Amino acid sequence: MLPRKPWKHAVRALSVLLLTAAATLAPTAAAQADTAPSRGWNDFSCKPSAAHPRPVVLVHGTFGNAVDNWLALAPYLVNRGYCVFSLDYGQLPGVPLFNGLGPIAASAGQLDTYVDRVLAATGAPEADLVGHSQGGMMPRWYLKFLGGAEKVNTLVGIAPDNHGTTLSGLTKLLPYFPGAEDLISSATPGLADQIAGSAFITKLNEGGDTVPGVRYHVIASQYDEVVTPYRSQFLTGPNVTNVLIQDKCALDLSEHVAIGTVDRVTFHEVANALDPAHATPTTCLSVVG
Repeated sequence: MLPRKPWKHAVRALSVLLLTAAATLAPTAAAQADTAPSRGWNDFSCKPSAAHPRPVVLVHGTFGNAVDNWLALAPYLVNRGYCVFSLDYGQLPGVPLFNGLGPIAASAGQLDTYVDRVLAATGAPEADLVGHSQGGMMPRWYLKFLGGAEKVNTLVGIAPDNHGTTLSGLTKLLPYFPGAEDLISSATPGLADQIAGSAFITKLNEGGDTVPGVRYHVIASQYDEVVTPYRSQFLTGPNVTNVLIQDKCALDLSEHVAIGTVDRVTFHEVANALDPAHATPTTCLSVVG
């Protein structure tokens, strides 16, 4: 016997499927940024050196947090002499375990506040931003609409959904399930904002992908199964460097999560982006660098 409300069940099933797929955007354990100093970053007494004059702010992905997303990259940068900081953003009331689900424009406002705090503590006039997934895309709203371009030198996006995502085609099913888009938008606006063609993505990219005065460095993987198609991650405009990590190391099989959390070939490319004057070739041997 068919359910009395088949569309309601279908919408619910599709929404769960989309949420499950989106959960691969980043590690899901919850933590707070204030626990990070014991791991060597978020030290607000850190003063940038002449070699690395700008603090680095790490911006986690959807479902990520200020600690777990950066257990490998943050120490990698600290050990190279950077002052490194990370924030939590995008919390929803009643959903304490997951970050990045709130409206992305509001999350950009949280980033604005956090960057101001970092600059005030370090005395630096500008910061560099490194973000994974949503964390590589969301700062572009801050740069474009919240005055962030005056405070940021470089944005490095690792697997950023700069033009939204189809989630390997799953989002294309939404029109066939009446109510699904409304359910996702109301329950998890941060996910809805990331769908290719959303009002947020459309406004973000109107008039061009970039703003003057900021260097953009995008690092993508051809094996990305979450931000799809993977070439939609790349930006167009002046001061843009787009890198397919397999062009640096054909043996690199990192997908969406690995490229932002554990892949040392990517980490080496991040270091190059932060200090291009002293960049060295990124190759498969970078895993031991």
